[in-house]
Amino acid sequence: MTLRREVGVEGSRDAGDVWDRYVRPARWPEWSPQIRSVEYGRERLAPGTSGVVHGPAGLRVPFQVVDVDEAGPVRVWAWTVKAAGVRLHLRHTVRATAGGTWTGLTMEGFAPAVLAYLPVARLALRRLMR
Repeated sequence: MTLRREVGVEGSRDAGDVWDRYVRPARWPEWSPQIRSVEYGRERLAPGTSGVVHGPAGLRVPFQVVDVDEAGPVRVWAWTVKAAGVRLHLRHTVRATAGGTWTGLTMEGFAPAVLAYLPVARLALRRLMR
């Protein structure tokens, strides 16, 4: 069964800084507690590229960057990840607000995996905005 869920966080951090923390995979462990390190051949995300996220207990999660759009008032990047035979599609958005930034994540995939990842994603987004 496929499920789609969204989570969003608003904070005072500058939208440009939030975006920079997203598009530079080497920075992901700064704010994402489930990421220990990232193997990625570039400094910034680019569509059609791939890498591996290293998580706790030796977990390796291959990913493919599907889209990166920095133009316009809403910046977007999307990727697919696959772990233990489960594939998820994740779409991240960043938008400047009067008081700082709003960032959102839309997840789609195997329902139990989406539901299990929601609290982790919410925590990571809160840390991204600090």
